[in-house]
Amino acid sequence: MSEKRREKAVILQNEEICPGIFDMRIRTGEIAGLAKAGQFAALYCKDGSRLLPRPISICEINKEERSLRFVFRVAGKGTKEFSRMKAGMQIDVTGPLGNGFSDRKLDALIVGGGIGIPPMLELSKQLGGKKQIALGYRDALFLYEDFKKYGDVYIATEDGSSGTKGNVLDAIRENGLTADVIYACGPAPMLRALKAYAAEHKMECYVSLEERMACGIGACLGCVCKSKEADAHTNVKNKRICKEGPVFAAKEVEF
Repeated sequence: MSEKRREKAVILQNEEICPGIFDMRIRTGEIAGLAKAGQFAALYCKDGSRLLPRPISICEINKEERSLRFVFRVAGKGTKEFSRMKAGMQIDVTGPLGNGFSDRKLDALIVGGGIGIPPMLELSKQLGGKKQIALGYRDALFLYEDFKKYGDVYIATEDGSSGTKGNVLDAIRENGLTADVIYACGPAPMLRALKAYAAEHKMECYVSLEERMACGIGACLGCVCKSKEADAHTNVKNKRICKEGPVFAAKEVEF
């Protein structure tokens, strides 16, 4: 796990790319150089009434430019504040946090659902081997053109406006997608279905779990999930998503 830093970063860009979804790029000091696919950062509001940071997955890393990209959905007062920030403004950031995905050169099925799509972009860039990418949307597509640069992309939309009508697993089954390993991030029902699909097809499966977080560094135990093995920190069968995760082998956790 990379060492974390707290820095004042500079916003390079912040724009709405589809209704309620914003694309923010920031220049960091050291954080971008330490980050890897699947990790997240904690962004702090300027409003003093909101003391706790907001955890946001890292979408892209540019180590040469020392920049990070975040694509996030406005879901509350904190992310609403972030959506109003402009290029040139400073923002306090701690990161990189959590663990990330491995970069073994295996044929991979990369799956993202909803706001679990953005953290799969950097992984799609970094992985060797054959890459098939399955993305599930409610309706409006975002980051689709970005993903097309890195593999064969299959789409599912709930309203049937693009690709397969239904959820992302419907698109996977319709196209008969298999690989050596599944990497996935998205809502829990999607991840449960992929865990079963991986077992059915004898594939490895790694999932990035989404959870509300408070401290983001493993101290508060506010974001635990059940695990098969006892956690060394608590001696109970729990894992802290912000610390031992957010990426887990699917067979090791219950969600």
